[in-house]
Amino acid sequence: MPCRGEKWRPSLRAPDPLLISCQPRDVTSSHHHGKVMKLLRNSVATLCYSLLLTAAPVFAVEYALPAANSRLVGENLEYVVPAEENGQPLEAIAAKFQLGLTNMTEANPDADPLLVQTGEKLVIPQQLILPDAPREGIVLNVAEMRLYYYPKGKKVVEVLPIGIGQLGTDTPENWVTSVQRKKAGPTWTPTAKMHAEYAARGESLPAVWPAGPDNPMGLFALYIGKMYAIHGTNANFGIGLRVSHGCVRLRNDDIAYLFKQVPVGTRVQFVNQPIKASLEPNGVRYLEVHQPLSRSEEEFNSKLPAPLPMTPAVTRFIAHADSDSQLVKQALEQRNGMPMAINR
Repeated sequence: MPCRGEKWRPSLRAPDPLLISCQPRDVTSSHHHGKVMKLLRNSVATLCYSLLLTAAPVFAVEYALPAANSRLVGENLEYVVPAEENGQPLEAIAAKFQLGLTNMTEANPDADPLLVQTGEKLVIPQQLILPDAPREGIVLNVAEMRLYYYPKGKKVVEVLPIGIGQLGTDTPENWVTSVQRKKAGPTWTPTAKMHAEYAARGESLPAVWPAGPDNPMGLFALYIGKMYAIHGTNANFGIGLRVSHGCVRLRNDDIAYLFKQVPVGTRVQFVNQPIKASLEPNGVRYLEVHQPLSRSEEEFNSKLPAPLPMTPAVTRFIAHADSDSQLVKQALEQRNGMPMAINR
C-alpha cells in the first residue's frame, strides 16, 4: 500500500522514505510558511530533541453539532505561554490543544515554530466551519489537515488533526470510501519501489516490518479502500504536515481512540476545501481560508502564495451583495485558517 513507513529521528540529511528526519516536505505554499520550512530544516536536531521531552497525550476536540442551516462551531482561544513551557516547540502547543502544526502557523504567522517564549500570546484556532459534506462517518479535509468524525446517533462532531501525503505521493481527494477492516498491531510491507530506493543507497528493508511500537504505522490502523489506511505513527512529529506516502497519519492516542469508536463499514469521505463558507442563521457571512496544497515543485518553491481554487459556490458567496469586498480580500490574502466575518 502507498503508506510509507515514517520513523522520525534527528538528522539533517535528506528525508528518508522510511525514516523521516523531522523535515516536512510541505507545510503550505505561503511566503511566511516558506520561512517556517527554512527554520525547521536548519534546526531539526534541536526541534526533535525538544519534542522527545514534551510529547503528551491529547484527545479529540468535541463540538455540539449546529442546526442543519449552520456550519460554524467552537471558539478561538488566546493562550499565554507559561514559564514552564518556555523554549518548547510550537508543535508541543499544537498537540496540547489537539491541533496540527500548520493550524498553529496559519493562525500565528509570526510565531517561531522552533520555540515559544514565556508570556508569548498565541491564538488557538478552535473555531471552524464544518466541511461542505454530509455529516456522516468520517470526513477528511486534506486542505486544513483535519479529520471530522460524526458518531452515529450522537449530535456531536469530533475533530482530530492529521498528517497527509507528500507532494507526489498525495493523499486522495474527492473520494468516498469506507472503513473496510481494522487492525491492532498492523505490520508494514514496503513496496518494490521502496526496496529499490533503499538498495540504490546500499541499504535494505525487511520484507515485512513486524507489529510493535517501532512500526511506521503505529499500533492501530483503519484500512480504507484497497491502498490506503488511517493509522498511527512511530514519530512525535508530522501532524498537520505533508509527510506521509499517501496515507493519513494521526497521533497515537488519537488513532487508539478512533480505533475503538469507529466501526467497520463507516463511510469515509475525502475533500479538498481550502476555502469554507457559511451563511449563519443570524445573517453573518463567514469565510475560512487555508493555504491550498502545493500542486507542483514550482508552486512549492515559489515565494508567491499558491492560487486559491474557487468553486462556483464560493464564487457566488463572495460576490453576494451582502459580502464586503475589502473583508473578502483580507480573508483571501491572510489565509489564517480561522472563520472571518465578511458582512458589509
